[in-house]
Amino acid sequence: MNLSCLQWIQQRTYKGKNRKEERKVGEILVLAESKEGSLEKPTLELIHAAKGIASDLGVGSATLLLGNSITELSNEIAGYGLDKVYKLENSLFKDFIGDVWVAAIEQVCKNLNPDAVLISHSDIGREIAPRLAYRLNSIATTDCISLSVNQDDKTIIKNKPIYGGNAIAVLKSLKQPEIITLRKNCFPLAEASSEKSEIVELPVEISQDVVKVEILERKQVDTVELDKAEVIISGGRGIASDEDFKMLEQLADLIKKAGANAMVGCSRPIVDMGWMSSDHQVGLTGTMVAPGIYLAIGISGAIQHLVGMVRSKKIIAINTDPGCNMLKVADYGLVDDYTEIIPHLIKKMEELS
Repeated sequence: MNLSCLQWIQQRTYKGKNRKEERKVGEILVLAESKEGSLEKPTLELIHAAKGIASDLGVGSATLLLGNSITELSNEIAGYGLDKVYKLENSLFKDFIGDVWVAAIEQVCKNLNPDAVLISHSDIGREIAPRLAYRLNSIATTDCISLSVNQDDKTIIKNKPIYGGNAIAVLKSLKQPEIITLRKNCFPLAEASSEKSEIVELPVEISQDVVKVEILERKQVDTVELDKAEVIISGGRGIASDEDFKMLEQLADLIKKAGANAMVGCSRPIVDMGWMSSDHQVGLTGTMVAPGIYLAIGISGAIQHLVGMVRSKKIIAINTDPGCNMLKVADYGLVDDYTEIIPHLIKKMEELS
């Protein structure tokens, strides 16, 4: 795909240089997250980022895994080629309880003295990062979308959206360990490596007194998880009415029946007008996505939106404006009225089903 109009993103996105220079021995530590025994996808993004940053700083890299009965999971993580996997196994880590996890990670950081701790900007990460930074007398930089290394002073440079996504802040911290949360779908996934990590079991002292919360019940809540969609059909200001979004929903339902996880997304103006809820919004102030197919309908391509979906594997744009940014970055573009195109797609999908 053509990314010429997004060169500023590429310039700020971290790319490893595979070079090491003299520096104090240190470590980039990744906090792993898992669900029902499976590694969460954002952890693989953290591992990719940690490898590159550690290489440029000339320090080690490691994953920190907390849980109960995690031998199999630690072996899986070891296959991604970081130097070490630190394993904290305790029945208290079976469920996520913020007080317990923060206390344990604090102990680890004080013993290992890492240069930085990378955490996903998830519900868990948003709870842990500020509390951990406070306990370590450090600073938490949250919701970062890219990392790089300043080779002059060997500091980590973080980029994060500010002012509602209308600007990008470029930050560095002089305190260590740096606590950094990374937004999902902003980094490539780490690939399996032939080099296996050393698995190190760490002792940790956590008393039952730390536990101040007891989980009584879990309830399944229906949420829109755009970042997990394989196909996203996204509408923008060019959609004439909220009624027309029903066409997009119908198309997404037909794609689901065909076996792909399809969802409807939108740009910020659609949320502002109240046509869709904010959990459908794609972009810097919404969800960062990287589906197999991103179908953009009536979306002009403001930079805040493009940043949120530029890592999609295939981008298809339908727009009546041949000069819009979305058509410039699309792999396939149709300069036409969506009301002429979408009904045909729906009809074709119905025939196939």
